[in-house]
Amino acid sequence: MRFAYPITLAGQRDGAILVSFPDVPEALTEGADEAEALAEAEDCLIAALGGYVSRGWAIPQPSFAEGRPAVQLPERVGGKLALYMAMQENGVLPEALAQRLGKPQAWVDSLLDLDEPSRATHLQGALASVAEGGLKSAQSTSAADSQRAHI
Repeated sequence: MRFAYPITLAGQRDGAILVSFPDVPEALTEGADEAEALAEAEDCLIAALGGYVSRGWAIPQPSFAEGRPAVQLPERVGGKLALYMAMQENGVLPEALAQRLGKPQAWVDSLLDLDEPSRATHLQGALASVAEGGLKSAQSTSAADSQRAHI
């Protein structure tokens, strides 16, 4: 999944350039000039979205840039966010995912830490486990409902 968040650039009285993210209001940064402001924008966005993850908040979907500049998150961060979003969607807690994968919870926590490096294969395996587990949960619930209907 690709995450490209549009930004707004605004000049300040002191000549600095303020960068804001309409979809992530907690992400604000600035630079002495536009180049520096844009260079700071990615780290700022990653830090803000990391705060969403640590608080258990939903990750905002990026709006369409519609001609505005946008910050494209690195693939590794996008993979971590995709895993986090899938876990939220399927109601899978980190400890449950760790148990499914036969890994310590600290390992899963590192997969969700936007600042920690993770192998793409580990992220893909965890994502597949979440999707498979969510499907199994839905099938189990459906089967249980079906059995109750026959009683």
